[in-house]
Amino acid sequence: MELNFKKLGTGKPLIILHGLFGSADNWFSISKELKDIFTLYLIDQRNHGDSPQSDEWNYQVMVEDLKEIMDNEGLEKAFLMGHSMGGKTAMNFALKYSDKVEKLIVADIAPRYYAVHHQRILEGLNSLDLEAIGSRKEADDQLAEYVPNLGERQFLLKSLGRGSDGFQWKINLAVITEKINEVGQALPDGKSYSGPTLFLAGSNSSYIQQSDLDDIDRFFPNNTVEFIADAGHWLHAEQPDAVVDEIRRFLK
Repeated sequence: MELNFKKLGTGKPLIILHGLFGSADNWFSISKELKDIFTLYLIDQRNHGDSPQSDEWNYQVMVEDLKEIMDNEGLEKAFLMGHSMGGKTAMNFALKYSDKVEKLIVADIAPRYYAVHHQRILEGLNSLDLEAIGSRKEADDQLAEYVPNLGERQFLLKSLGRGSDGFQWKINLAVITEKINEVGQALPDGKSYSGPTLFLAGSNSSYIQQSDLDDIDRFFPNNTVEFIADAGHWLHAEQPDAVVDEIRRFLK
């Protein structure tokens, strides 16, 4: 599957993978602060953004999607970074194709299993009658019944596109709803990645906890864990300067 991606900057390649319900655009502001020293690849993972949609959706196929991009772009090795779902894709990729990852950055996700916790969001997204909605304001008002946080709604509604036939989702909402359990899957046992790895955790987030550190050590023995102050799960949106500083410091 040939994924959509944005390429900018100059220097060693740095691939960035977004999280669930997101797109490559989520990392565009960060990338503008890094394009002076890296060639950035901002990727729409399958069933998100402008990439193709598929009934097949799990970390195994998303890893192969990433390898296809690297092969097509002639990238023998790259820095790799992923947030949340993208972090799980990146971790799985590093375990399978260790020789293709120069350094790894994982943003606010651990190797363990995460129980499904997006039910209310999915209920809200599926409740929207796109044929009856006349404006983004109407979509926001309806979604507010399910997702009260304005920032979270604004993030979700970035995936609501508008074409000649009206509003339509850029995400494959039907498949994501059906297979949402795939997002929380733990890393498979038996392999590790020995390259330099940085875990960035939001200090106000519960996604990476002290109890996760043993797992992190087991899969990624050459790791560093840094907590970003005053940041939640969307640490790159809440504390972009701190995230850029950590990326620059780690990748040098």
